[in-house]
Amino acid sequence: MMVFGLCSVAQVVTGKGEFGHYISINLSFGLAVAMGVHVGGGVSGAHMNAAVSFSSCVFGTLRWRLLPLYITAQFIGSFLAAATVYAVYYEAIQSYCGGNLTVSGPGATAGIFATYPAPYLSLSGGFSDQVFGTAMLLLCLSALSDRRNQPCPAGGEPVAVGLLVLLIGMSAGSNSGYAINPTRDIGPRVFTAVAGWGPDVFRYDPRPPSGARTLTFDL
Repeated sequence: MMVFGLCSVAQVVTGKGEFGHYISINLSFGLAVAMGVHVGGGVSGAHMNAAVSFSSCVFGTLRWRLLPLYITAQFIGSFLAAATVYAVYYEAIQSYCGGNLTVSGPGATAGIFATYPAPYLSLSGGFSDQVFGTAMLLLCLSALSDRRNQPCPAGGEPVAVGLLVLLIGMSAGSNSGYAINPTRDIGPRVFTAVAGWGPDVFRYDPRPPSGARTLTFDL
């Protein structure tokens, strides 16, 4: 999931929009989630999201003692995916930013790996945005698996979940990138912190100084 998703962002950013745009990122993440369900479905039920794993424990479909293991695996997977994408796109990233790894401003590349808020978004607005997106994800996942409702046909779960992620990205992705997954965001953010972007990845302020204008390529 993470390798394909982050690769799509890297391609759009470093290609300066010539090799796709926001919709291609939405499509790639949706398809990447579908492939992730195919790959991991028989092993863990395709737990790729800490919020989904936690809610499964709350509703009794996953044992609490497995939660730390699942979250740790998700974090490591996301971290290694970010490292892999950085290696694959290393030359493209260096060419795009001129070797200056920054979080904001012209040539910013941290957004390839983790999600960042739009310039107009407040802290409370960003929090509400992610709670909303994650809530919609969990609601629809529950509906898709509810045998008393109209569940997915057997074997159709990966496509349905991928389409759900695509829908969330196309309808609720502009505020702060629709991470809707703590481990999807934290793993790559930690990677960028140690790979050269520094601690700014944890204290990003999208608002430019008073009177200044900042050119950004928002994703």
